[in-house]
Amino acid sequence: MRDIVFTRKSGWIPNVIREDGELKLMLGAGADANHEPRTFTFSISEAHLAVIREDLARHLLLWSAALPLCDAAGTRGPLDENAAVALLDPILLGAPADVDALFRRIRWDRSRLVAHGADIGLLEHGQVCAAMRAATETSNGKRAQEYHADRRRAERGAVLGPLDAAILRYTGQYLHGATVPGRMPDAVDPALLPEVMRVIATAEQARAGMRIGRDPRRGKRATDKRDWDRMATTVEAAVRRAHPGLVDDAVRTVSFLMCSEAADRARNTPMEDDEEAGGDRADLAESARKTALSFTDDKGVEKKWLRDGPRTATAEFWEFVGDRSAGDNEVFTIEDEEMGEGIQLHFYADSIARITTVREGEGGSDPEYRVEYSLVDGIGGYRNLVSTFVRGGCAALEQHGPWIPDVAEFERARRRRDARQS
Repeated sequence: MRDIVFTRKSGWIPNVIREDGELKLMLGAGADANHEPRTFTFSISEAHLAVIREDLARHLLLWSAALPLCDAAGTRGPLDENAAVALLDPILLGAPADVDALFRRIRWDRSRLVAHGADIGLLEHGQVCAAMRAATETSNGKRAQEYHADRRRAERGAVLGPLDAAILRYTGQYLHGATVPGRMPDAVDPALLPEVMRVIATAEQARAGMRIGRDPRRGKRATDKRDWDRMATTVEAAVRRAHPGLVDDAVRTVSFLMCSEAADRARNTPMEDDEEAGGDRADLAESARKTALSFTDDKGVEKKWLRDGPRTATAEFWEFVGDRSAGDNEVFTIEDEEMGEGIQLHFYADSIARITTVREGEGGSDPEYRVEYSLVDGIGGYRNLVSTFVRGGCAALEQHGPWIPDVAEFERARRRRDARQS
């Protein structure tokens, strides 16, 4: 039979129970193999109970010291009760200096104490008893998260000033640098907000006129990594020039915000509008000679485009790529059967082939084709080549060479390019 003898407002602070006539401290920590919370108990005395009732600080210190023992038990192991009981007298009944000395020798959970109001400066100097004078029963989890975030930064030598911290709070990245940034002015001290906004304004001016396009090779909502990197480099350089006192964490979170916003705009822009922003709208007026095109992928899937359809050929093609592109599907073809020409895009090799019919097949013979290869510089290069082919066919691609007819020579050129980039 189990009865609760003493409990505090916070349900996580260990309770004192009486089980079969014996006083025990009961705490929840960790999880079992099924991810259910584990509960541990170990025996205490009436003297220990008296201190737990009257001294919140000692109660919390005991909890902090017991938690690593629970962690050591894992998902199914038993609590080391002897080690747990050995903590009772030194923490609950010992002199403050002896408690401080004990905490310099054992493992303990700092986050619990910080969440319950511990003075962080005193904790860092090993004065745990003094640090707990302002302890509270209620927990502030965010305070503990910020403490750990500051410790992680300190371990890599990053120390935030007030403006640095305010910028990270504005973008929502104070706690976790991988969090998608946003704009949260309410999270910033009003006295620092004008200064934060000046930094943001510098970044916005730096990215003016820049955009991040989509990269359908990596999926329908993927964006161009090169565009992202160019924008990040530009923004970071401008912010560092205008605000040289900022630490790297603050500068990077501002550039991350600018790039994330630009990428979101690209993802939510219809493909036709995306082309217009990139200067590729000319095919609407110049593609009259292209009455029909056929798009195919490496899996044999085909899609037809007709001139009198509602969308441009390039928009239809890149949507087809975004839908079909995958790690095992990286070769896409655009063919104009009427003109007897086409292009084949090799995403895995950053290359393209243009294919023209030299002689039609006659009397059962196969047609004769001329195949020429060229290297491509990223998704921007692919977009330009596709748009040029749609407007003017293989002849219009001549200026975008060199075009290499010999496969072995082209492979050597590709290897040289890859060696320079590695």
